[in-house]
Order: sequence, then C-alpha cells, then structure tokens
Amino acid sequence: MRNFGILPPWLVLDPLLRGWLLEDIGRGDRTTNALIVEDVAPGTAKWIAKAPGIIAGLPIAARVFEILNKNVSFTAVTPEGARCEPGQLVAEIHGSLDALLMGERVALNLAMRLSGIATLTNIYVEKIVDLPARLVDTRKTTPGLRLLEKYATAVGGAINHRMGLDDAVMIKDNHIAVAGGIEEAISRVRSQIPYPLTIEVETESLVQVKEALQHKADIIMLDNMPLDMMHKAVELIRQQDNRVKIEASGNVTLETIRNIAQTGVDYISSSAPITQSKWLDLSMRILL
Repeated sequence: MRNFGILPPWLVLDPLLRGWLLEDIGRGDRTTNALIVEDVAPGTAKWIAKAPGIIAGLPIAARVFEILNKNVSFTAVTPEGARCEPGQLVAEIHGSLDALLMGERVALNLAMRLSGIATLTNIYVEKIVDLPARLVDTRKTTPGLRLLEKYATAVGGAINHRMGLDDAVMIKDNHIAVAGGIEEAISRVRSQIPYPLTIEVETESLVQVKEALQHKADIIMLDNMPLDMMHKAVELIRQQDNRVKIEASGNVTLETIRNIAQTGVDYISSSAPITQSKWLDLSMRILL
C-alpha cells in the first residue's frame, strides 16, 4: 500500500527518542554491560512479524539504534506502509551488540504501537475506499506521542486533522457556550486569527448548521447527528455554499463509517484508529 506519512525532521524527533532511551537505560544496562565488552564484534538481529498488519515506524526504530551507535545498519525488508503476515521478515539490523540490545525495547515498542495504529486505520479506510469521503484522525493521542501516532494514521491511509490548537480554529460546543452563540464565536475569532487559518464550527442541529453557514464557516462539523439529519445537513450546505467542507464526527465505528460516508460528507473524523488499536506483535532475534 502507498505510504502517505511524512515524518517530522530528526531535529524535532531526536529529543523525544533520546528521552525514551534514557527512561529505559537509566544509569546503564546492567545486563548487557555485564555480558558484553565495549569493543565486541558486531552482531546481526532480525525483526519478525508475529501477527498480520501494516508496518509503520521503521525509520523511527532505525534512528533509535543510530542514536546509540551511528554505525548500526538498519535495513527494512518489509517496506514502511506494507502489509505483513506472521513469520514475515520485517527488518535486519547489523551493528554492535550492545547497541542492538539496549535499543531493542524502545525501538520495538514504538514500531509495534505505530504499526497497530496503521493497521486499524487501514481497516477503517478500506471500508470507504470507493467513496469520496476521507478518514481523518483527531487530537485524542497519547501525550508525547502525537507526532508519531498521527504519522501512523497517515501510513494507514488517513489524513491528519490539526496537530494542535495552533493549526486551525475549531469552535466546539464549549466554545459556543463561552461565546454565547455561533455568531459571536465566529465574529470574535475571525477578528483575531491570522491569514490563512480556517474556521471550523461544530454543529449538532440543522439550526446550528444554518447559523454556521450564515456566518461563513469554512468547515462545518456534523457532530453525533443521526443519519437522516446528516443527509439533510449535507444537502443544505451543498445548496447554499458548495465551497464549505463538511466533516462528520461521533459514533464512528467499523459498522457505521460506510453509512456516514454515503451521506456525502467530505471527511469523517475518528479517534478510534489511535485509541482502540492493538499493538502489532513484532519480535527481535539476535544471530551470532
């Protein structure tokens, strides 16, 4: 499958990876240090898939080992974003044994977590692959892992929603309550945001949809709407302003996503590919 994910530069990711290595290694790997002399001959390790799924996170795993020893060679045998089956060779790693052993857990944890997300994301994407609607992720991510978890959803075939609160404006129900209504919320936000940030408004009724349209929202989210109301909302928006993008959210499951897509929305946002995914089981074997 095609890999849509784009990793942030190492300038951004390296501090995270170093912190996770420090968390695991602490004052030193007592087991490895007791067994291996500093200038030991290099060894080889193989990563094997133990479950079917979509592979994600191999460039990140490679960087983990590179931080420990710049001479470690990490070869992805199964390409990033490709499907794997149990027993399949995923990667080969060659380098100093101490780096291989010390980096094993952090590298595997990240790759298994991200592969699990990519796998479930792809299952959702395949449900609507023949329809115009696209799956997007949300900000419901693990603190500290957002950049990588959103990368994994992209590898699985989804589109990233905003990375953070500074990416775009999303006026949700609590913002509407604080502002005293959609009109006031849009007016106040529009007077302060820089070009070219867009304004998205969360709506729960046709009355709110009409108000968001009236005040020129760029994106209208249909939140937790019954399908019949969603159909009416899409028709209303298309008739009045075909440039407005429509997002559906709430109660998105593998059983409901296709029906939601068939209403004609542009995007379907769901946290499930991240919050409900299981790790994809991978194992590492040292070959001497």
